[in-house]
Amino acid sequence: MSDAFPIFLCLPAAILVALVSLPNNWVNSRVRGFRRIVTLITGLQFAIAGGFAIAHVAGWVPVIHSVLVSVSGEPPIAASVHYDGVASLMLALVSFVGWVICQYSIRYLDGEPTQGRYFRWTAFTIGSVSLMVISGNLLMFVVAWVMTSLGLHQLLMHYGHRPAAKRAAWTKFTISRFGDAALIGAIAIIYHEFKTLDFAELFAAAGSLATVTPAMQVASFLLVAGAVTKSAQFPFHTWLPQTMETPTPVSALMHAGIVNAGGYLMIRTSPLVSLTPWALTTLAIIGGFTACFAAVVMLTQTSVKKTLAYSTIAQMGFMMLQCGLGAFSAAMLHILAHSLYKAHAFLSSGSVIAERGSTVGAPAVRHSVSGIKLAIAGIVIVTLLGLSFTLFGIDPLTKPGGLLLGGVLCLALTHWVGQVMRSGDHRLLIRAVTIAGVLCAIYSASFLAVDKVVATSLPVSSAPELVWLVAAVVMAGFVGMFGLHAALTTGRGLAGLGKWHVHASNGFYIESTLRRVFGPLLNT
Repeated sequence: MSDAFPIFLCLPAAILVALVSLPNNWVNSRVRGFRRIVTLITGLQFAIAGGFAIAHVAGWVPVIHSVLVSVSGEPPIAASVHYDGVASLMLALVSFVGWVICQYSIRYLDGEPTQGRYFRWTAFTIGSVSLMVISGNLLMFVVAWVMTSLGLHQLLMHYGHRPAAKRAAWTKFTISRFGDAALIGAIAIIYHEFKTLDFAELFAAAGSLATVTPAMQVASFLLVAGAVTKSAQFPFHTWLPQTMETPTPVSALMHAGIVNAGGYLMIRTSPLVSLTPWALTTLAIIGGFTACFAAVVMLTQTSVKKTLAYSTIAQMGFMMLQCGLGAFSAAMLHILAHSLYKAHAFLSSGSVIAERGSTVGAPAVRHSVSGIKLAIAGIVIVTLLGLSFTLFGIDPLTKPGGLLLGGVLCLALTHWVGQVMRSGDHRLLIRAVTIAGVLCAIYSASFLAVDKVVATSLPVSSAPELVWLVAAVVMAGFVGMFGLHAALTTGRGLAGLGKWHVHASNGFYIESTLRRVFGPLLNT
């Protein structure tokens, strides 16, 4: 029975990919049956992925590494499966999000003449991401990576007659090709160094490597470059806020299941990338800057979708920061939490007006929160998180990335408790502090659980040099962001921020500058 496990894992994804071979006219004329088939297959994949994930965590299913098809050559071409703790969590996540999006799309696109085409490319994209997640070798991973990008391009072109949709799709297409070139260069160097592209063999060889050659250092930087372009890091982020013309389910799939592929690449290849500490340090710097930059721009946006887009860029920056600090377990938890949240945020974005209407007429909160009260709230939250770490046996000194994520959680909860303080309701404040304590405990338990599941797939020592210095600088940036947000919320100290608000609302003109430089290339 164990020999059939890899086939069970691959079969639904392979069928979803194969559906792209059906002609547009055929699927458009049989859309009711076709969309039902796609939804059924994604649901089946979620059931299989969820069952395997539970069985793997329980210890009933071991790590699976199986070669399904192999063709000898230089390099050898193989279709293989590598299923471990990292792949189990990611496959279950992608399958669940894909299934929900297919269900949502039935009503959302009902009546459109090109529904069949949409479901055809949605199936292809979900299947490609799934195959990428369980790939057993680097060549198969990159092929599925490119397939995912091409499938997303077709979805972004769903309303191709709209100039904005076309421009965003081709901007994304161009940036993705830079990332593809970086990955192809990386696998060429890796094969030259190790004479294999098989993940199990690569990880074993990397663990026993005595010295790191300059070529392998270049390969690590190329892997980082591929991840940075995929996950919309500065300055390759400009395409993501432009994708406002795409259907909402596509936005949900893109933000929840595709943009985070760069983080998955870093986690999957962490035994290789960790061989070059400066590559991780560079990734941490890029991620930290992107997170702060996108968070500032996000605060100034008036469009719901653009706000969510810059939120995703900031979150992906923070995820890359965690990977750069060697906190791959925290990054995996971040991927899971952010994907579920962002899928819900996009799919429920249409109810914003209704939710806003429910607050109309509510009495305005007139109490202000002093800096002392906000500091007290921060001390309380830090104490609660510290107690949670102690309760679950987490040593923050050995996990700088997890500590950084906990610090950001403290800032968020401090802001929330500070908002509750403005109400002047002491009972509500007690409830808020209690909920904050529960959230700290949930974070600690989740971090510990994810760390246990993925620990065997990660390098034992992965923290780069100067890790605490980088973490401290980034944390100082987040504290500054917290102060800026507090100033914007209370209206204090805004005299000199007027012009900066205009600059930030325009993304500091990065998009327009790049469009002016590379516009002729995109128009060809």
